[in-house]
Amino acid sequence: MHTMWKGSISFGLVNIPVKMFAATEDKDIRFKTLHKKCRTPIRQERVCPTCQETISPDDLVRGFEYEPGRFVLIDDEDLEAIKPATAKTAEILDFVDLREIDPIYFDKSYYLAPQENSGHKAYSLLCQAMQKTGRIAVAKITIRNKQSLAVIRVLNNILILETIFYPDEVRPVSLIPGIPQDVRIEERELAMAEQLIENLTTEFRPEKYRDEYREELLELIRKKAEGEEIVSAPEAPQRNVVDLMAALQASLQQTQEMRKQGKTPPGKERARKGKKQPIEAG
Repeated sequence: MHTMWKGSISFGLVNIPVKMFAATEDKDIRFKTLHKKCRTPIRQERVCPTCQETISPDDLVRGFEYEPGRFVLIDDEDLEAIKPATAKTAEILDFVDLREIDPIYFDKSYYLAPQENSGHKAYSLLCQAMQKTGRIAVAKITIRNKQSLAVIRVLNNILILETIFYPDEVRPVSLIPGIPQDVRIEERELAMAEQLIENLTTEFRPEKYRDEYREELLELIRKKAEGEEIVSAPEAPQRNVVDLMAALQASLQQTQEMRKQGKTPPGKERARKGKKQPIEAG
């Protein structure tokens, strides 16, 4: 894997040299825009709308629009002057309980590996200490000239760094309109909903979930590339159940019968479905 960052974890007076690798990859399928007439990919050009000139990279400057039509120009020297002193260090600020951090804060994940043999003991020490105390570290790190807040935790004896959003980057729920307030729920309805959740509860196994749309899109691409005819599948009719209690009862009955027969409830069955991928996406 490509090393994205080299530096160290600052743990009190201990420095642990590490290398950072991307822990996830984007497998979205992207299309190119072609000229309809000759099927040639369209070239994107930078054109100044005022001068009507094609602009080269040397003609570009960096600007921040502080009010409509007015910009502050920022050059590389300006950014270098405020570059954090700890640009090559993931500085641990605090240790916290992972359960105290809502998933809404998490952004991107990275694997951290020891950079050299001399750092193996300190790396292993931090892993074991965090596992034993059940804590994760909150740290600051600068990646590609951007300072980020992050957490460092242990997964399968490997340190994982996950960038997280700052509090002011998370939009407050008060901005969301139409949130129901003071809705009266019947005890029987709540009990049935809890039972339905219990019937659908299982151990989390990430390998059973598949991106069915991406697989079907890859299959569509393969068929079109081989000149096969594309046939649309009929759309399943939608059932609109107005009575909440009737919907709960029907759902409970369905999941209970399937459990008795040793079958997987429908929600889980959909998660398991998946066709063999004919084309690799990357």
